[in-house]
Amino acid sequence: MMKKPRIVLDSSLPYLRGLVEEVAEVTYLESRAFSPETIRGADALLIRSVVRCDEALLSGSSVRMIATATAGYDHIDTDYCAEHGITWRNAPGCNAGGVVQYVLSSLSAWSLDRGIDLRGMTIGIIGVGHVGGGLLERIGALGLRPLLYDPPRADREGAEGFSSLEEVLRESDILTLHVPLTREGKYPTAGMVDEPLLRACQRRPLLINACRGGVAPSAPLLRALDEGWIREVIIDCWEGEPQISADLARRAYIATPHVAGWTADGKWRGSRMALAAVCGALGLDEPLWLWDDSLLPRPTEPRVRLRDYPEAERVRRAQLRTCDPRETTAQLRAHPEAFESLRRGYVYPREASAYTLLDPEVGDREALGLLGFRVV
Repeated sequence: MMKKPRIVLDSSLPYLRGLVEEVAEVTYLESRAFSPETIRGADALLIRSVVRCDEALLSGSSVRMIATATAGYDHIDTDYCAEHGITWRNAPGCNAGGVVQYVLSSLSAWSLDRGIDLRGMTIGIIGVGHVGGGLLERIGALGLRPLLYDPPRADREGAEGFSSLEEVLRESDILTLHVPLTREGKYPTAGMVDEPLLRACQRRPLLINACRGGVAPSAPLLRALDEGWIREVIIDCWEGEPQISADLARRAYIATPHVAGWTADGKWRGSRMALAAVCGALGLDEPLWLWDDSLLPRPTEPRVRLRDYPEAERVRRAQLRTCDPRETTAQLRAHPEAFESLRRGYVYPREASAYTLLDPEVGDREALGLLGFRVV
């Protein structure tokens, strides 16, 4: 009988226990416990972004495959892997639904708390990849008009459908950032939200950063709030994490500890995508129940009776049932130094498909379906 390969797996990855054992010998390690000694003899690593895979970890190892259950992969030294014949895979798009949910829920809360009608407002989506594209598909449910800025895509696909940065800054009531953090190339994003960009915002927009902290440093944002260049900020990704700006956390309408993409569904997708990639690279059959979503936790109240809410608020109230970032915001404002512990203790919400909405008005059915709910 052929010996099973050995996989070393980050124990913080959810929904994999019992599945990996079907195809491999498994060693579970805490994220900080990965070392040349603890991965000795491993054929593959299943990790998340805390584990840095570079020469210091991999030199002299038997690792043939690295799979990260995250969309990002800057914790993997891809050049070293290429030079040493190590295959690697990430999980692109696994957290996109969670980030989209976070943005839509934050906007719903903002509009309700501030008494603002989102219908007819313009949202500038900066970066139209997995997350920005997913947001584009759903923002019509809140009555928002999109403007898209993505110069790499415009270069590849043509300018039709995309706006200039100048137009986005001139016309947007809301700006939401969904770009990778890059420092080189034709369109670097590190520090792109600087004082000149913020001064060019003509409609005092709400600004949302749910991509990378280095894209929108704290000092320019604080200056923009002081000067009135922008109205408010919603911040999930922070410069200098986990040592974040306490002043910005206190002044942000929503301030959360980099958890926008953390839904149970997204974690499930990322873990499954990573394990499937390892199975493919090592020539293993996938576990029988790999894509069975019945393992996901059910919401406490999965059935929502919409008539319990005022008619004009029902779509936004339904959206907030999936994810309401205001409680986490209160915790981070009070204790910005607890960024890491709040992140570790965050309870993953379910996405809209886990909820069934009862008694919707005829006019709301399309919007609720667009948001991903089950409607009866």
